[in-house]
Amino acid sequence: MARIENLNLSQRVTNELGKAIVAGEYDTKTGLPTEAKLCDEYGISRTAVREAVKMLAAKGLISSRPRQGIRVEPAENWNLFDTSVLKWLLESSPSLLVLKEFLQMRHTIEPQAAALAAKSGDSAAIDEIRKAVEEMKRAANEPEGDIHDSDLAFHTAILKASGNRFLYQMRDFISTALHVSIQHTTPAKGNKVSIAEDHYKIYAAIVNGESDRAKNMMTYLIDEAMAFIESEIKRTSAQ
Repeated sequence: MARIENLNLSQRVTNELGKAIVAGEYDTKTGLPTEAKLCDEYGISRTAVREAVKMLAAKGLISSRPRQGIRVEPAENWNLFDTSVLKWLLESSPSLLVLKEFLQMRHTIEPQAAALAAKSGDSAAIDEIRKAVEEMKRAANEPEGDIHDSDLAFHTAILKASGNRFLYQMRDFISTALHVSIQHTTPAKGNKVSIAEDHYKIYAAIVNGESDRAKNMMTYLIDEAMAFIESEIKRTSAQ
């Protein structure tokens, strides 16, 4: 029981310290407080603190070596594919810049996944795309309908339908960042029905085996989101 309690405490401290590091409250110059100070600050044992340090080190945020203390690693060493790190980044102040990088990443992944899905002809996997997009259309036609979850399911289903195990392994990364990205871009477009129709066009191309069209339609979808994010970055930087 003590082990579970320690782990829960460690996870809480990991979350709070992780957010603080990503937000710049601790950096490579300041480092983290000592174990003793962290114990006092959070009111937990050294064992719980050490568990949290291990978790943060595994995410690339810090390093801990004998006689060197706990060091905060530079941002380029952070594991951005860790969904917690990505979530903390997206919740931090420069989230639009992170979203821009995320969209650039999507640009290299999802159009190709859509093309592969169209080529694969895996009827069971493609049917999951159909279910997601039909749920999007249903929700879009309801005044208070929410297309968020079905939108996420649509993109995940395409990764699976690609038949490429490496692409499918990106599903948590894609879903985590999409969860935030959609909150920015969907209200900007405003028309849920139009959004659902754009997704349906991708599905139609995939189910008809039109790989080039599926790739181009997915590229268009991401380009549209990119244009909005870039305009938001310009607007906020001009203020």
